[in-house]
Amino acid sequence: MFPNAPEPFIDLSTGINPLPYPIPPIEPPAWTRLPEPEEIAALEDTAAKAYGAADGSMAAALPGTQLLISVLPRLFPRTSAVIFGPTYGEYAQAFAAAGCRVIEVGTLAAYEAAPLAVICNPNNPDGRHFDAVTLLDLLRTRAGRGLLIVDESFVDLEDDGLSVAPYLPQPDVIVLRSLSKTYGLGGLRLGFALAAPNLAAAIRVAFGPWPVSGAAIAIGMLALADRHWLAAARQKLLHDVTRLDALLQSARLTIVGGTLLFRLAEIADASTLFRQLGQAGILVRSFDYRSDWLRFGIPACENEWRRLAEALHHASVKP
Repeated sequence: MFPNAPEPFIDLSTGINPLPYPIPPIEPPAWTRLPEPEEIAALEDTAAKAYGAADGSMAAALPGTQLLISVLPRLFPRTSAVIFGPTYGEYAQAFAAAGCRVIEVGTLAAYEAAPLAVICNPNNPDGRHFDAVTLLDLLRTRAGRGLLIVDESFVDLEDDGLSVAPYLPQPDVIVLRSLSKTYGLGGLRLGFALAAPNLAAAIRVAFGPWPVSGAAIAIGMLALADRHWLAAARQKLLHDVTRLDALLQSARLTIVGGTLLFRLAEIADASTLFRQLGQAGILVRSFDYRSDWLRFGIPACENEWRRLAEALHHASVKP
């Protein structure tokens, strides 16, 4: 798209922490042998503790939550799925590919009788979110009517009270968590499904005896147990997202949502700004369904901040 752009390209199109968890030295056996069941169980225990679930029987380790999204329609076949949107597009794509009728809704009231419902909390790309009490009330109204998938990939850095993981087990809810976003470890391919033990067990069976690598186990156990790093990351991102807001607003963009890992901005001439930033070597996220939206990730270093500020300053767009 932008063959003459200066390099290196700055990728602000993702919601991944630009300052990832530091990867420790990995012992050779993590690469050369299959993980033992006890090692996977220890990882799941660590994840359950980090996310507030009662024990490891409610945490199923996954090679990234994206793969589970692809498998969900086969694991839990339904005739229709209601998705709170607009949101991460892979849910609709996965269920539609399985022959499931996909219905996008904008209110929780539409979920009450759905055979399967999906909520990203906080939502991507706009950061909409619900506290756990609201979602638990929804679960009570839906009791026995269908499965609720709650994707909490962006919840780690948010205020307490959003995650429903501490309230598990619930009979018809699956919570997804990921190390890709907050921990900046997208290439590690490690995530978790948190659910009642019977649902977690069904997911384990679907992914077989070695769902994750030895290296993912070693890094994941350290990262999930490191609460000091998580707290420091949150403070750094609080500062950075405030800085990004000010930079975007100075360029006459309106902040309409986001999380600590991305900001959603509105500007009438978004397509022109997308192109001008691309020509400056900066990739941001545009949207087919909203021509006035752009999503910006967090720059990783002062050079990236400088290049973004310069590109926005020289852009010629209508507010």
